[in-house]
Amino acid sequence: MDFQIGLVIAGLVVGFVVGLTGVGGGSLMTPILLYFGIPPTKAVGTDLLYAAFTKMGGIYVHNKKSNINWTITGWLTLGSVPAALVTLWILNSIKTDITTINAVIKQSLGWALLFTSVAIIFKQKILKFSQKHAGDKFHSESTTQNMLTIGIGVLLGATVTLTSIGAGALGTVTLFFLYPLLPTPRLVGTEIAHAVPLTLVAGIGHASMGNLDLILLGQLLLGSLPGIFIGSMLSGKVPDQFLRNAIAVMLFLAGYKLIF
Repeated sequence: MDFQIGLVIAGLVVGFVVGLTGVGGGSLMTPILLYFGIPPTKAVGTDLLYAAFTKMGGIYVHNKKSNINWTITGWLTLGSVPAALVTLWILNSIKTDITTINAVIKQSLGWALLFTSVAIIFKQKILKFSQKHAGDKFHSESTTQNMLTIGIGVLLGATVTLTSIGAGALGTVTLFFLYPLLPTPRLVGTEIAHAVPLTLVAGIGHASMGNLDLILLGQLLLGSLPGIFIGSMLSGKVPDQFLRNAIAVMLFLAGYKLIF
C-alpha cells in the first residue's frame, strides 16, 4: 500500500492514548484500520505485530521496576500460546473462503470491543469486588488458581488471535479478578509481559497466511513510538477517568456498528 499520513497520525494518537492511560492499543487500532478500508484479516494480522513491537519496550521498563510476576505470566502463556496456534490452524483450514474469514473476524471483533468497553467502565468495581472476596477458595488454593489462570490464557489466546483485542484491557481485568491483592502496577506489567509472546506468535501466524502489510506496519510504528513516549510523559496530568470513559464509549459504538 502507498504511504498515508493519516495512518501515521492514527498511530500517533493511539500510541499517545496508550501511553497516557494504558488502555486502547488493539481496541482502538483495529477499528481505525477498518475505517481506512484495510480488510479485517490484514488489519488483525498487522495490528498483532504492531502490538508486539510496541509492548516490547514495556517489558523492559516494567521488569526494571520489578512490576512483572513471571510465574503468572508463565501460566497465562501456557494457555494462550497453544490456544493461539489452534485458532490459527482453524483460520488457515478455511483460508479458501476469505469472505467467511472476514465476516467471522468482524463479528468477533465487534463482541470483543463491546466486552472491552464494559471491562474498562467497571474496572474499579471489579477490583473492589475481587478484593472483598480475596479469601475465597479459588484465591487461596494455588492449584485451582493456576488452572483458572491457564483457562484465562486459553480465552485470551483465541480472542486475541481472532481480533487482536483482549491482551490489554480484558487481560488486566481478568487478572484483577484472580489476583486482587497483587498491586495494580504488577498486574499491568504482568499482562504486558504475557501480551508480547502471545501477539508475536499470533502475528507471525497471520503473516504466514499473508495477513500482514509491512508498509502499513511501518507507518503505524512511525507514529505510535513517539506517541507512546509523549503520552507516558503526560500520564497523570490529564483526568484518567474521563479519558477511560470516553474510550469505552467509542469502543462500544464501534463494536455495536460492527455487529449490527
